[in-house]
Amino acid sequence: MENVRIGILGLGNMGSHHATYIRRGDVKGGVLAAVCDIKPEKIKWAKETFKDGVSFFDDAEKMFASGEIDAVIVAIPHYFHPPMAIMAFKYNLHALVEKPAGVYTKQVREMNEAAAKSDRVFGIMFNQRTNPLYQKARELVSSGEVGIIKRSNWIITDWYRPQSYYDSGDWRATWAGEGGGVLMNQSPHQLDLWQWICGMPTRIRAFCNEAKFHNIEVEDDVTAYAEYENGATGVFVTSTGDHPGTNRFEILGDRGKIIIEAGKLNFWRLRESERDFNRNTKIAFSAPEVWKCDVPVHGATTEHIGITNNFVNSILTGAPLLASGAEGINGVTLANAMYLSTWTDNWVTLPLDEDLYLEKLQAKIATSSYKKVATNTTNASLEGTF
Repeated sequence: MENVRIGILGLGNMGSHHATYIRRGDVKGGVLAAVCDIKPEKIKWAKETFKDGVSFFDDAEKMFASGEIDAVIVAIPHYFHPPMAIMAFKYNLHALVEKPAGVYTKQVREMNEAAAKSDRVFGIMFNQRTNPLYQKARELVSSGEVGIIKRSNWIITDWYRPQSYYDSGDWRATWAGEGGGVLMNQSPHQLDLWQWICGMPTRIRAFCNEAKFHNIEVEDDVTAYAEYENGATGVFVTSTGDHPGTNRFEILGDRGKIIIEAGKLNFWRLRESERDFNRNTKIAFSAPEVWKCDVPVHGATTEHIGITNNFVNSILTGAPLLASGAEGINGVTLANAMYLSTWTDNWVTLPLDEDLYLEKLQAKIATSSYKKVATNTTNASLEGTF
């Protein structure tokens, strides 16, 4: 295969962005072959924008079965990411899914199982994994430079949204339309990076405040506390109601500390392990020597284009994926655990009770003002959707 023929499913903000940069030639070895959307005005825009060399569809399965594409980017509402990816695998297509992987882990697990059986390349659009700051933080942790993680804290509150943002669509900020609020819409990248760098916790206690700052159904303010197998703890705070907001990620290990904030990574390295020093020192009020290190961070964030290039390169050459689709379940697990902890007013232990979560979510959907979502997984009725 010389080039990968890519189809775009969904021409909203993200889908139209993906189609535009692929058509522009920003993806080596990738060509825009088809687009699909159920809205006539979106297809009209695509025909006026792309003209020759692109096929246009208003039905996903027809595009998948057309023989005109080798891969699809799924950029439609959250609930439909898994069933559409599963359908793509059925037609022997490679799939790159927008974040989040899905709304609940049970449907995401079905997608992962279908991908594993298909032998197709399966990626997820975690574009922040292309950021060299987070890549360097992961390297410092995995190499042991930071030592054994003791604590992590991420305050990510620079997502401010006014009420008019939520009023712009009846599906926004509803349990039936989006499946959640700030955790499902704004923070999936940070949830992914948190676990990508620090690993998955063993249990979570969270407080997801619904409609705290806006007239919406879902959460717009979250504080979560996590515990890990080695005794480490983590705190994750996010909101769409703070302005000015903060984006500060701190990781403390027994050999040093990383802080990522304002586009910079700072690293303080201990000359010896704090745990060893604590056991061995005989001097009261002493502390291990600390060096502030100038850590080289090279490269630029390539965002969506970088992930799509990596996806296409994986199809053509077998190169490893920076963001494997199978890993998308981790961030969804964290979000689901935070919701379930709030709804049950209790700790949630991982692995997550997927059936209990789905039961609680369906109760939320039943009271939602938005009524156009299918709540099953692979058997969901997609008529009139895509």
